[in-house]
Amino acid sequence: MNQQKLISWYQENHRILPWRDTKDAYKIWLSEIILQQTRVAQGLPYFEKFISNFPELKNLAEASEEQILKLWQGLGYYSRGRNLHFTAKFIVDHLNGDFPDSYQELLKLKGIGSYTAAAIASFAYNESVAVLDGNVFRVLSRFYGIDEPINTGKGKKLFENLAADFLDKSQPALHNQAIMELGALVCLPQNPKCIQCPIHTNCKARELDLIHLLPVKLKKSAVKEKFFYYFHLVQTEKLACYKRPSGGIWHNLFDLPLIEYSQKPSSDQLIEDVNHILGFRISKQDVNPNWEQTHILTHQKINAFFIRFEPNPQVEVKYLQPLIWVSKADLHKLPVSRLLEKYLHYIYG
Repeated sequence: MNQQKLISWYQENHRILPWRDTKDAYKIWLSEIILQQTRVAQGLPYFEKFISNFPELKNLAEASEEQILKLWQGLGYYSRGRNLHFTAKFIVDHLNGDFPDSYQELLKLKGIGSYTAAAIASFAYNESVAVLDGNVFRVLSRFYGIDEPINTGKGKKLFENLAADFLDKSQPALHNQAIMELGALVCLPQNPKCIQCPIHTNCKARELDLIHLLPVKLKKSAVKEKFFYYFHLVQTEKLACYKRPSGGIWHNLFDLPLIEYSQKPSSDQLIEDVNHILGFRISKQDVNPNWEQTHILTHQKINAFFIRFEPNPQVEVKYLQPLIWVSKADLHKLPVSRLLEKYLHYIYG
């Protein structure tokens, strides 16, 4: 049977990871949230930092949002960290600190979708519910030779049914771990290691030479290009920064004042906007950035330009949001975007 071959392969070949071989729903949940949109190698040190700082769910619930976001810094998709914190507090305050023990109840928690709920339910409680992530989509589409796009409503429903049918219901936790591991280690997006696959003899894509064509995914919407001009403003050895408001990218993270454009501005336009938005005048020599960086997000390409400037102390710097002036040491303690973290490292080491 294909499922048993898959599980046997997993038992002999799986990676040793700290969130495996545990039934602790907190650790499983934490690992799954961290690993969304994140490679294991990148996510592992974050998992270890969170467990070190918050060994129990109640420790996470009692932390401040700034502590959570600071530890999350560099992982991106910061809403994951905020939802993590919200859900930890909700479980402690309203569920007596106990995780729900079923797929349907887990789905009711903020930040937990069908995949994460299935992972926790099967790994922690051995509930017979199939996981469906990118690795599983790839394995199933190739194994069954299916060219239905995986990122459509119809495609997702089709693969949900396939995953449920393929699931070894007597060993759901092992089966789910195994099929995800197969996609991560063997059934790779490029150059899959088919000869190492325990179920390759029944793989339709291999039989019909379709491996390079599957899975099918519809193209994403066009990436928008933006131009961010950051102002590293210094007065009395302190930097101006602000806390981003709710909504939009990086909300509730700390940032330097900036001006955003949809196309690159002329020097004259930038000078005029600085005077209007920040309340002081700069010359053409002042607008030369001391650091530039291209930063890619899911639907945005950000061309970032950082300009260091020391405004006249007699001038009151204004901005669209309330500014605070902090030392560089204090700024290093605040949660910031990965982009700003790179700049601070470039400037201060």
